[in-house]
Amino acid sequence: MGEQHLLTSGPLLDEKGNLAECGYAFSLVKTYDRKAIRAPKGRIKEWDYYYVGDRERGIALTIDDNGYMDMCSCTVFDFRVPGYEERSVMHPFSYGKRRLPPTSKEGDTVYLDKKVTMKFTHENGKRHLYMVWPKFGKGGEELRCDVFLEETNPNSMVIATPFKKAAHFYYNQKINCLRASGYAKLGDDFIDLNKDAYGVLDWGRGVWTYRNAWYWSSLNAIQDGHVIGWNLGYGFGDTKAASENMLFVDRKAYKLNDVVFDIPMDKRGRDDFLKPWRFRSQTGDIDLVFTPRIDRHSLTDALIIESKQHQVYGSFSGKFLVNDLSEAIEIHDLPGFAEKVSNRW
Repeated sequence: MGEQHLLTSGPLLDEKGNLAECGYAFSLVKTYDRKAIRAPKGRIKEWDYYYVGDRERGIALTIDDNGYMDMCSCTVFDFRVPGYEERSVMHPFSYGKRRLPPTSKEGDTVYLDKKVTMKFTHENGKRHLYMVWPKFGKGGEELRCDVFLEETNPNSMVIATPFKKAAHFYYNQKINCLRASGYAKLGDDFIDLNKDAYGVLDWGRGVWTYRNAWYWSSLNAIQDGHVIGWNLGYGFGDTKAASENMLFVDRKAYKLNDVVFDIPMDKRGRDDFLKPWRFRSQTGDIDLVFTPRIDRHSLTDALIIESKQHQVYGSFSGKFLVNDLSEAIEIHDLPGFAEKVSNRW
């Protein structure tokens, strides 16, 4: 990849519904306006996804509106066992009725249903994740979540990515290193998210092509008193103008170039997600080993709609070489995740 393009402020889309500019930024400098989209409502995809966790426990919350359907989902992780429980609620033909905010900076993302109440709000400079799922557990136990997230880094990963098809695009922000305070409670199981728990927001708005696939990794943790996080990924859309790779240390952000996820294969030539992965770059500035612990996998196959997902949780060790720094940034057994996803939807 050559020189990466830094986005300037202004509208995200032109009069034809194409990206006015492609590239990356450290904040939402482009203004997203759903009315400027020139594609059927059923093709518009909007979502807010949060993951919060530490070495022992974690919770993932999603609210999305994918045009022809909306979804609210939650996954609770126990890395000590290891294991997880998850539930989803879906409704067809949403077409934007969930009214997800046009920016991550303000506005409420809310999913109210007879089965679940989930809210992502802004309160006193923090993000508030609140949820009550009355019959979440296998035995009908209630799941309750009440977590506040505070930004520790003024920078985030933002990318405006085009597809080869006209009026198709993806506008994405990852806010890493969100310091957590609060809890989740599943029946009598109390999940303390106060000490070393950190979170990430995956905020996405766009119009996708029917077939797509991507690799994504996120880490948000504390090491030797330093808050460290990253966003690594590729495979989604045309990324000639910029990659989505970025490293965060304390209050600084460092733009990275390419990355490749080396996932081991079994004897049949299939991905073996629970064996150690290798993360590397052509320039040698990324060199990581990922030791998996849990493979949260799912397969949806409903004729014209198919989704294959493997979101794998574990620990990372290795190093980053950053041009602005004289010494390598060493990573020692920090908790994070990586995924491989392919869709037809």
